[in-house]
Amino acid sequence: MNDRAEAGASQQPAAEPSPWNLPNALTVLRILMVPVFLVLLLAHGGDDVTTRWWALVVFLLAMLTDKIDGDLARKHNLVTNFGKIADPIADKSLMAAALIGLAIIVELPWWVPVIILVREFGITVLRFFMIRIAVMPASRGGKIKTVLQTVAIGLFLLIYPLAPLVPSVVYVILLVFAWVVMTAAIVVTIVTGVDYCVQAVKLYREAQGGAAGAGDGSGRGDSGPGNGNGARG
Repeated sequence: MNDRAEAGASQQPAAEPSPWNLPNALTVLRILMVPVFLVLLLAHGGDDVTTRWWALVVFLLAMLTDKIDGDLARKHNLVTNFGKIADPIADKSLMAAALIGLAIIVELPWWVPVIILVREFGITVLRFFMIRIAVMPASRGGKIKTVLQTVAIGLFLLIYPLAPLVPSVVYVILLVFAWVVMTAAIVVTIVTGVDYCVQAVKLYREAQGGAAGAGDGSGRGDSGPGNGNGARG
């Protein structure tokens, strides 16, 4: 009897880790770094080289914390509900601050942040809505999109303070490369956004079909839970 009780207890799902852990602390730190980054970027209209260097440093450190907290949470089983909510908020806030800040100081046209941020926040809302139906995991394309956005923003942050230190031809090459990466980021952002919408529609239809199948089975009374009709939808 005791052996069975112990076995049953061991099969129970493990309790969620405490939210008071290092990965979550790094996530909170990243959120706090967003206004610091924005103040440094916008100081003196974005024309101060020193504050622009510091803005780049803060941006890179913030992105580094994103990598570290994710790795730590997975490695040490410290994934929490707080982290699941706060981490994307931190990421989106930092990206939004960078894109909007670069547009304010006229180093990016406004259509760039509009396209990217409408997609980012729109898909975030969609994924929260779809939680009631099914979890929509981040796709490989989504991860590529994040890398491209990070590199593109980093390059645009770097170009202005670096301009006085390099020959004009190097500056032009960097600017062209930054736009190539940003264009790739925009394309992948749009494509992955459409893909998420297609997935959401498919999952919604499958869920509706499954619910309809289960309802038909219960109404007829000749389909038990083991025949699989409801599962097939």
